[in-house]
Amino acid sequence: MAGLALAPGVLPRSILFLCGMNAVRSPMAEQLARRMLPATIFVASAGVRAGERDPFVDAVLAEEGLTLGERHPRTMDDLEDDYFDLIVTLSPEAHHAALELTRSLAVEVEYWPMPDPTDADGTRERIMASYRDVRERLKLRIGRRFLLPEAKNATD
Repeated sequence: MAGLALAPGVLPRSILFLCGMNAVRSPMAEQLARRMLPATIFVASAGVRAGERDPFVDAVLAEEGLTLGERHPRTMDDLEDDYFDLIVTLSPEAHHAALELTRSLAVEVEYWPMPDPTDADGTRERIMASYRDVRERLKLRIGRRFLLPEAKNATD
């Protein structure tokens, strides 16, 4: 059974951000969504496979006044609850895994392709710019997808 689309303007009760290793894109998305969305929405993130915490993620989140705290990358198997209204995938690998996982579930899956900032090389500033770019893309996408029009105007 295919996922059921949420009606326009209806916020999901729970969102899972999914990427390859839950080290960069999905934990950033989780923290940004927790700040931007109502506290009544359960937000989590996971990876298809286990990863290592990335210090550049800590640095770009700190610029926004956010932190991962003691949180470490986790896989879908590590999640306490595996039912979500919406799974947002941020990499091709995660998207394929989510579609496979939800083949028989009524869960909406959205693919938000995001560049992998770990591919950046060069100076620390160049690498940080790559991570900031992903952070800003995620903020924009979360705002466009979930915030009401009047809230979108306030964040511009």
